[in-house]
Amino acid sequence: MILKYHVANIETRFAEEWQKDIFEQQLFDLGFDTIDGSFAYLPSEVWNARRTEIEALCADTQGVTLVDVKACPDDNWNAVWEAEHPVQELPMDVKIIPHCAFGAGHHETTSMMIEALINRQSLITDTKPFRVLDHGTGTGVLAVFAKRLGAEYVLAIDIDEKSVENAKENAALNGVDIDVLQTDTLHIKPSSFDLILANIHRNILLNYMPYYADALHSGGELWLSGFYETDCPALIQEAAKYGLEYINTLDRNEWRMIQLRLQ
Repeated sequence: MILKYHVANIETRFAEEWQKDIFEQQLFDLGFDTIDGSFAYLPSEVWNARRTEIEALCADTQGVTLVDVKACPDDNWNAVWEAEHPVQELPMDVKIIPHCAFGAGHHETTSMMIEALINRQSLITDTKPFRVLDHGTGTGVLAVFAKRLGAEYVLAIDIDEKSVENAKENAALNGVDIDVLQTDTLHIKPSSFDLILANIHRNILLNYMPYYADALHSGGELWLSGFYETDCPALIQEAAKYGLEYINTLDRNEWRMIQLRLQ
């Protein structure tokens, strides 16, 4: 079933940027997965389950006004989004068609991942066969880059059917062969991958840490993105429980990316 969405129109007037960062993190914690200006998107089932909490957060936060929350009809919101977000041109002649509110490669959390892949291309080319898992693939942009950079096998997975369709479309657009799977679980044969890419919300990353560790080869790497500086200690601490050793942190504006290696 296609995941239905609601969009909240939230006006904010914060004196400091850090106040905005904290509020947006609270929205993500409540289940929002995309914020685009004053519009914040979340699955309809989350809105139905947590409406009272969301309304209370907005009412209790100084400088925040919840204007309205509406369902996103499939027959018009995709068309509006696509009209405002045409085909994206990225490095290495990669082209991405973004559908709905899923990233096209320019957001800091994604662009850090892309640059890290390009800068560490030898990690891919020096290991044969090299296998990559892209968890929460969205448009499939990271999976496309991994394959373009020489990975022998790439598996891209996402919970949302629209994302799966979009990732397949972008793989075909770029002439790369990747497997795309719709699933909300990560039951994968142990020691299957050399690199796992996960550009998702912090809480999801924390929950999936044992699955990431189990799916990696010894010496394989896990790259995490989609969170702030304040989230790094919890992620690094959780990763260490499963033998994932901290390597490096990359930063772009307020966003962070962590690289880990399975011991």
